[in-house]
Amino acid sequence: MSGGSSCAAIHHQTSAGLIYTGVSVPLEDKMPQTPPFPVMYGSNGYNKNLYKAKEEDYEGLYYHENNLVSGSLEALIEHLVPTVAYFPDRTYIFTFLLSSRLFIHPYELMSKVCHLCVDQQRLADPQADKARVRKIAPKILQLLTEWTETFPYDFRDERMMKSLKELTHRLSTGDELYRKAVQQMTQTLIRKLTTLSQYEEALAKINSSVTDRLTVLKTKPQAIQRDILTICSDPFTLAQQLTHIELERLSYIGPEEFIQALVQKDPLDNDKRCFSDHKKASNLEAYVEWFNRLSYLVATEICMPVKKKHRARVIEFFIDVARECFNIGNFNSLMAIITGMNMSPVSRLKKTWGKVKTAKFDILEHQMDPSSNFYNYRTALRGATQRSITAHSSREKIVIPFFSLLIKDIYFLNEGCANRLPNGHVNFEKFWELAKQVMEFMTWKKVECPFDRDRKILQYLLTAPVFSEDALYLASYESEGPENNMEKDRWKSLRSSLLNRT
Repeated sequence: MSGGSSCAAIHHQTSAGLIYTGVSVPLEDKMPQTPPFPVMYGSNGYNKNLYKAKEEDYEGLYYHENNLVSGSLEALIEHLVPTVAYFPDRTYIFTFLLSSRLFIHPYELMSKVCHLCVDQQRLADPQADKARVRKIAPKILQLLTEWTETFPYDFRDERMMKSLKELTHRLSTGDELYRKAVQQMTQTLIRKLTTLSQYEEALAKINSSVTDRLTVLKTKPQAIQRDILTICSDPFTLAQQLTHIELERLSYIGPEEFIQALVQKDPLDNDKRCFSDHKKASNLEAYVEWFNRLSYLVATEICMPVKKKHRARVIEFFIDVARECFNIGNFNSLMAIITGMNMSPVSRLKKTWGKVKTAKFDILEHQMDPSSNFYNYRTALRGATQRSITAHSSREKIVIPFFSLLIKDIYFLNEGCANRLPNGHVNFEKFWELAKQVMEFMTWKKVECPFDRDRKILQYLLTAPVFSEDALYLASYESEGPENNMEKDRWKSLRSSLLNRT
């Protein structure tokens, strides 16, 4: 049975496709898609025969009620490789390429796929039947295109590129049509990898330019320093610019990064670390760092002002920004702002909070309340997801999840995936669950930000100096004095260590 049917059945969904918040969506629309190779279209459109799934079981695969639930790693790899009469379902391709790295390095998988293609189709034979090659070539190219389109970062590994070049060379020799297709696929891949490198360089440049706020305070009088309200006093505009940053950083996170970040080794493989020698993309870590930066920026902006009235105005401004983020569907910035306002150096400013109208903040905190496994947030996320599915405008398509919770959810799914069954089989049922979660993320990250960019605001959000935790406490005590002996001792200690630091 094809992977798509398995996925639909295992998740107890309708045969028409996955259902998200009451809206039925065709399963193929939820999976990462690449345009089929031109030869796969006949005069009547899509040629389904080329994609017809093989009905008989491979040895080593276990089906329950016609759904693939487990298999040996070797059998699952063989199930990935097309033949003249068979092409794997796209849901299976995505699911296996994503999750197999729990047990085998991508370059090793690529090597095995290449050997299977060459051996099964006798591609190494100089006398290979050209008609047979013409039948199998578009399918192998389609599989490779799916891989390079959806998991391009795998190909930063030179061993991956070497295997890719060797296999595509065999397929394209002597046939201009396939040669052009290979060239197009390779060029697209190189463009993606070049863009990633440029993005990483830009991030490194931004990070290197960020300085500690306390250092700036010593060299520049506070009166002439900029703050967020001098840069942007409109909450909706700031929420839009935050959404720009969120969507850009989301867009660079590869699906495989969730696996790399959370899983290190296959316990049945002599404790070999699957990614120790792989040039990993670190976009996921950079995105988590952005959340932390935004939280500290919010806390810094609140603790900076000398006057209580000004501090209260900054708090109310950020409450309004957070509310606009919620309305946009930007839950990550929303949670970062709430986190910043709940930091101890901010929450202890009781006189300041006494001047703040907190009703709106209370509502936002209720929405992001962690009780019952973030039930309120998850309900709001489902609502945003439904809006995205039925969207008539690009603004309605935006869904930016609270990222730390998404990672936590995927971590727990990973736990089940990484454990083999007693017979040594890979638990493919768990693979489907993991793929479904990551597949939804893949849909969210492809949304283009519909708002106009404001370079001045973006520059400030990304590079404005922020206080360290100790400097936040110092600024907080300077604004509203210590209330007990413990705070007094800490204040003295911070003053001597931070203000006397050269």
